[in-house]
Amino acid sequence: MSRISNQVLLQKLSDRFGDQITIPSEPFGLLTFETNKEIIHDVLTFLRDDSELKFNYLTDITGVHFPEKDLSIGVVYHVHSLTNNLRVRIKVFLEAQNPQIPTATTLWKGANWMERETYDFFGITFTGHPDLRRILNVDDMTVFPMRKEYPLEDPNRVDKKDYFFGR
Repeated sequence: MSRISNQVLLQKLSDRFGDQITIPSEPFGLLTFETNKEIIHDVLTFLRDDSELKFNYLTDITGVHFPEKDLSIGVVYHVHSLTNNLRVRIKVFLEAQNPQIPTATTLWKGANWMERETYDFFGITFTGHPDLRRILNVDDMTVFPMRKEYPLEDPNRVDKKDYFFGR
């Protein structure tokens, strides 16, 4: 059982960062909010280093692409407080032309491969990353395959039309 509730966590974040913590929600009890790339490193540092919160485990970093939005590339962080048994999801949305965000490898060494994978599939540059290069795709690949700007399959196949996949 968590000693800290989502409401207490959200209040601490709001007290520290004010209106830069936006769109809070709790789908399935998971506190989720958005912030911006200018303060994401500060938010992650605060969550990790606060003596009460102790978000000491970076569970995941990934990307999303919503081509219909102005800020269409998203970076999603999942962070866990093992001490308080509490998780949080943080979203940061970026422009698709040159998506850049500070690295989390200075906070968690485990962010290294997560950021490389996110770069490899979405083209998000994690500034300050010690070795940002492709990790799963071939090195000379010129596209980022998880972006929704590329067709999924051979366009002549009737069973593989984009509208079957929400596009």
